[in-house]
Amino acid sequence: MIMIDSSPDLEVGDDIVDTVRKAAEVTLSSENVKDFELSILLTDDEEIQRLNRIYRDVDRPTDVLAFAMREGEDGQLNQNILGDVVISLPTTRHQAESYGHSFDMELSLLVSHGVLHLIGYEHDRQDNMEIMEQRQRKVLCLLGYDLSDTGNFLETPNETGESR
Repeated sequence: MIMIDSSPDLEVGDDIVDTVRKAAEVTLSSENVKDFELSILLTDDEEIQRLNRIYRDVDRPTDVLAFAMREGEDGQLNQNILGDVVISLPTTRHQAESYGHSFDMELSLLVSHGVLHLIGYEHDRQDNMEIMEQRQRKVLCLLGYDLSDTGNFLETPNETGESR
């Protein structure tokens, strides 16, 4: 089950919710993950900055945060609950413009990135980063995005200098 919510002060249309749901479903399907629960919160820069400050001790907005429930000492309690993904829609829009591709493509990338973190992928080392980039490219291709003219946007750090 995928639960999608948005901050109360943010207007989110059905088209955005559909893009998010499809990107999450394709990511999970491509990784053979079944019988799961996850939630995705669509928010603004202020809220994601607050969460980033509290949970990562980084006092600035970011594009996506992932809070995996299958990690830590209680991570084995319910293997079907993957966790939570939080995405800043203003940062998503800004990054899409900056990279020269559609908002939907950037949003799908961020959903995929967050969901991959929930199922255990990391980009803490070069080899892990390459694996995660391959998985994200696969998802974007499965979603029908043309990556032929996008260059290496996955290898380019996001606006806060973090790996995509």
